[in-house]
Amino acid sequence: MKRSLSILFILATAFNVSAQKKKTIKPLQPYTVANKKVTVYTTAEKSAYRISKTETLSFTENKQPFETEPCIFVDPTITYQTMVGIGGALTDASAETFAKLSKKNQQELLTAYYNRDKGIGYTLARTNIASCDFSSGSYTYVQEHDQDLKTFSVAHDEQYKIPLINQAIAAAGGKLPLFVSPWSPPAWMKDNNSLIQGGHLLPAYRQSWANHYVKFIKTYEAKGIPVWGLSVQNEPMAKQKWESCVFTAEEERDFIKNFLGPTLQKSGLASKKLIAWDHNRDQIFQRASTILNDKDAAKYVWGIGFHWYETWTGSGMQFGNVKQTHEAYPGKALIFTEGCKEKYDVNKLDDWSLGERYGYSMINDFNTGTAAWTDWNILLDEKGGPNHVGNFCFAPVHADTKNDKLIYTNAYYYMGHFSKFIRPGAKRIGTASSRDQLQSTAFLNTDGKMVVVVMNQSDHQLKYSLWIKGEAVTTTSLPHSITTLVVE
Repeated sequence: MKRSLSILFILATAFNVSAQKKKTIKPLQPYTVANKKVTVYTTAEKSAYRISKTETLSFTENKQPFETEPCIFVDPTITYQTMVGIGGALTDASAETFAKLSKKNQQELLTAYYNRDKGIGYTLARTNIASCDFSSGSYTYVQEHDQDLKTFSVAHDEQYKIPLINQAIAAAGGKLPLFVSPWSPPAWMKDNNSLIQGGHLLPAYRQSWANHYVKFIKTYEAKGIPVWGLSVQNEPMAKQKWESCVFTAEEERDFIKNFLGPTLQKSGLASKKLIAWDHNRDQIFQRASTILNDKDAAKYVWGIGFHWYETWTGSGMQFGNVKQTHEAYPGKALIFTEGCKEKYDVNKLDDWSLGERYGYSMINDFNTGTAAWTDWNILLDEKGGPNHVGNFCFAPVHADTKNDKLIYTNAYYYMGHFSKFIRPGAKRIGTASSRDQLQSTAFLNTDGKMVVVVMNQSDHQLKYSLWIKGEAVTTTSLPHSITTLVVE
């Protein structure tokens, strides 16, 4: 009898739990595209289209497409991550190049990047803590062996970088979330006594280095520059000929949980978004699992940052590692923190693959769970610098400083197809392409506008339909093009 009662009690408990769970399930909100229009914006090779409005379309009924009809299927009732922002880095190199431009071209650049209506509406920024390769020379903020940081000063940044950041914030309408990253602690804090060639942070200076982040953030904020977040270390597994410092996964984990995390908290900076890893996709899962499986470290970490330099071949870009990290740790954000085309060549400024590299990465990163995407330098000079170690690279916009001229590469426009239309707070929604030649991602903005980005890297013109809930519009994707379709 007791056994029967026990079974009945278990069944009743299970029923009650099941009933409670059912109550918490929210029904999917209905969505209709009836009476909505689709505005198409296009950038295409061998054309004058540069985020150009090319069509306005109306939906017609199409209950079930045939197999022969290429389609981009979108389901706005299926939602994924929330967009944090899209932007680029405000480095020493960008700031020094910016200062060489005329006031007219300075204003043009700020409008081009940060004005949503006249430009591409960047909503996120990054800058370097002390020097990096994209600085004219190496520098630190403290004097030799000043463990208490009494000599801390950002006077170096007041000449170029801080003025640019302030102007970018103003151009963005007064709000531009900024995260900050160190390339190396001061040489005397490291076991190789050098800013370059990797080296490790000496245990004796872990607390002093943690205090250094706080000093930097509070100093910048006192100068009117709010800091939204920070990464622990730029590229912690790279031994470079420029500023660098090695942290193994265990070293980064222990530094976060024993020094940096508690120091931020005690200093009133617990709300700052702490980003771990900040290196390539290849080791992102190993780094995330080592840090986030430790609850004492994980509680301080907002997200995992990553770069794209592990490979340049399409099939080997390891987006699967990003997806696996997102699935394993859905409560932590993923942020693309840096990418650029290396090995600058002035003769390749018109190379169409520059933009396609951005489009391919952004679509796949977003589709594997990434919530924020940050390009590297927003501006470089005619040599792909300045850079104190000759590591010259491409940027979306270059300045011919000798002739006071701005040169927009197609990478600027490819990024704009995302940043101009997909706004902070947007939810990624379900999307799938029925053809490999067409890659796509889709978001639903907080104002109800749906944004679908479609990229065609092939040499062929492809006719397809945008299909949503039994309604469709038909358009044509030009060879080597990217389009943004706005449904409203």
